[in-house]
Amino acid sequence: MPRAIYLHVPFCEQICHYCDFNKFFLKNQPIDEYIDDVLTEMARTVEAVPPEGPIESIYVGGGTPTSLSSAQLKRLLLGLRNYFPISPEAEWTVEVNPGSADQEKLQMMSAAGVNRLSIGAQTFDSQLLQTINRDHQPGDVLEQILLARQSGITNISVDMMYALPGQTMEHWDDSLNELLQLPVTHVSAYALKIEAKTVFYQMWRKGQLSLPEEEFEALMYERMRSVLSEAGLNQYEISNFAVPGYESSHNRVYWQNKEYYGLGAGAHGYTAGVRTVNHGPLPKYMRAIAEGEFPYLETHRVTKEEQMEEFMFMGLRMRSGVSRSEFFERYNIDVDDAFPEIVPGLFERGLLNEEEGRLFLTEDGLLLGNEVFEKFLLG
Repeated sequence: MPRAIYLHVPFCEQICHYCDFNKFFLKNQPIDEYIDDVLTEMARTVEAVPPEGPIESIYVGGGTPTSLSSAQLKRLLLGLRNYFPISPEAEWTVEVNPGSADQEKLQMMSAAGVNRLSIGAQTFDSQLLQTINRDHQPGDVLEQILLARQSGITNISVDMMYALPGQTMEHWDDSLNELLQLPVTHVSAYALKIEAKTVFYQMWRKGQLSLPEEEFEALMYERMRSVLSEAGLNQYEISNFAVPGYESSHNRVYWQNKEYYGLGAGAHGYTAGVRTVNHGPLPKYMRAIAEGEFPYLETHRVTKEEQMEEFMFMGLRMRSGVSRSEFFERYNIDVDDAFPEIVPGLFERGLLNEEEGRLFLTEDGLLLGNEVFEKFLLG
């Protein structure tokens, strides 16, 4: 049963050019009414799928959760405490844009139980920040971290991006060096992907966006792996690095294909063997709540075959890979029998390796991860 919660806050003070998450400009939105509806969704969710044990990880994402006032955000955080049994040792993360959380808001979050922040730095180059339409300056990241630490929140993750328009290796080196000056425990770093319904997508369609070649993107990825490893941040997943002991519990819920509650407009959930997607537009989400329904846009009962596929392509994202014995315990079939052509083929191509009953990506497999994952989806 679910031991994790994802809560979506779809409001932003500024929309980044690359972002395709469910989000809306903060100004003139029915924020208090939205919070009322999310609290109602919590109550209905707990009634429909009661927790069978304490919640072990919570992730409040967006949007920008800290774009809410302290009082508004507090209502959501305390609502989680009211409706769900939360373990005293739970990892509780809130996404933060640099400069969006003052001392009072951080102290409130800490008192409510938040013990981890995910700060969206993306780059430490001021010109690139303008290019991707971020509303902070490079120095705001350190200031936000220091405020958090003063408030008692010392588990800090920073998000970075590479392969940005016009980004050179010198830009990337400088940003990595700036990053390593910060007292952080975790780094998530992703290459820019051009997604539909974004400003960058429209620019790309018009030929107005200059992006690095794939080979250069791979070089940036390898540079990051090397620099972060030398600094003591271990790569435990394709795009995630941590000081030992600070790996993200919540992200591992996804990678290990475990169930979790999804709350809020546009949130995804996975409970009782069913994947759900909530309505994204606020009017549709709020109308469903008003009519006494769950705000589902989609529901899908996951078949055994799909569960096995997800177990493999999500689990292989982790450097520790997937366990043959756990696969058998879950699905009562050996990995090789479930994927009789795919697994041997990946071994032959040098993309997959095995040690002590665990299958994991090789160095070449890391660079061709998406190709490996597609094999299990299309196999």
